[in-house]
Amino acid sequence: MSVRFFDTRRRALVDFVPMTPGEVRMYTCGPTIYGLAHIGNFRTFMFEDLLRRYLKYRGFKVTQVMNITDIDDKTIKGCNAKGIPLDEYTQPFRTAFFEDLDVLGIERAEHYPSATHHIAEMVEITQKLLESGHAYKADDGSIYFRIATFPRYGALSHMNLAELKVGARVNSDEYEKDAVSDFALWKAWDPQDGTVFWDTPLGRGRPGWHVECSAMSMKYLGQTFDIHTGGVDNIFPHHENEIAQSEASTGVPFVNHWLHAEHLIVEGRRMAKSLGNFYTLRDLTGRGIPAVAVRYLLLSTHYRQQLNFTFEGLEAARNAIGRLRDFRQRLTEVTGEGAGHPDFAELITQSRTGFEDSLDDDLNASGGLGVLFEFLREANRRMDAGTVDHQDAAQALRFLDSLDSVLGVIKDQTKSDSSDAEIEQLIRDRENARATKQWARSDEIRAELAAKGVILEDTPGGTRWKRKL
Repeated sequence: MSVRFFDTRRRALVDFVPMTPGEVRMYTCGPTIYGLAHIGNFRTFMFEDLLRRYLKYRGFKVTQVMNITDIDDKTIKGCNAKGIPLDEYTQPFRTAFFEDLDVLGIERAEHYPSATHHIAEMVEITQKLLESGHAYKADDGSIYFRIATFPRYGALSHMNLAELKVGARVNSDEYEKDAVSDFALWKAWDPQDGTVFWDTPLGRGRPGWHVECSAMSMKYLGQTFDIHTGGVDNIFPHHENEIAQSEASTGVPFVNHWLHAEHLIVEGRRMAKSLGNFYTLRDLTGRGIPAVAVRYLLLSTHYRQQLNFTFEGLEAARNAIGRLRDFRQRLTEVTGEGAGHPDFAELITQSRTGFEDSLDDDLNASGGLGVLFEFLREANRRMDAGTVDHQDAAQALRFLDSLDSVLGVIKDQTKSDSSDAEIEQLIRDRENARATKQWARSDEIRAELAAKGVILEDTPGGTRWKRKL
């Protein structure tokens, strides 16, 4: 087995070799909690969920850290505008983020450190950089990283510093993509910061955004770890700055593999509030779009390709999930006795190999889905021909469930007010009503089930049901 990823720094597909056999330590840039996360954010978080799930499928023990940025220019501006403490301002967005993760079926990381709880670690890194001459203090008390002292600066983003004019230092957390400037490690308190500050050996102030990720990743994963992920917009300056300050402070390599997800656009245009095409997950589910359809659409395009998010694509995703769930349901209803067919077992083996070959090749989920639907078509053909028995179906169900541990779209994980047992009791009540020709009661129960999002199908073999997507 060889899992390969496209490494941003090396600009090539490389074999993934963890530092410790069988274990993976990975860091993912998390949300800045000044508002609700939007679907562009979730495109990146979904790619990271796929990566995590597939590494686990391949037998690795995964330790994942996702930071929560609760202090930066945006959160400070937001809390001061409302006149409330920083933690009171960010808490609702923190809660909403985790709720959205659960709705989308994104697995929880092992650690979610918040920046405000790791100021001491940021101060320690900054002190080391001051002592080694990689950082300096400005007249206002702010502390900056001197990029001229780090010759490898630009290796991740492949910027040729010799051809760029190095600008003045920048104090803003986020700045122009072509600004090669000394960046802030520590920002001296400014009256505009209001009550957001910490009194430390560095003086009164607060950390710059970039040093936050270095401090939190190295605390939980060590000075060198396996994988760092994020969106392509993080490559420069954020991840470039992370590398510089981390390696300058420790003297050892920071990260072995860098993976980045491409941008999401909406209906062929960049997503922007001014264009009226800016969507949070809650905007979409509020329109009646199932979250699992959003999940499927975000997964179905390779993470290094730009994703065009469309409502037509969401409908196609809903239909694809419906086909997969109907297929799984059909397998549960196979009753033919037998010991299983060797050719059907071989079909499953070939399909598993095809799925794994696709995902091994830089997480090619679209190729993996193609293999899955080819298996669905062939298995349906064989069931139509009556050549699938109960043992075959049981093996196929195990196969589907193993693939769904990676995809997370086949099994219905929707939380409902009604349990399966309650629904099945209502169906039995309806069957009794029909048997005694109580048609009005039968129709009443069907309507009650429909209101619960349950679809009934009356077949010669009895009534089948499924939850509406």
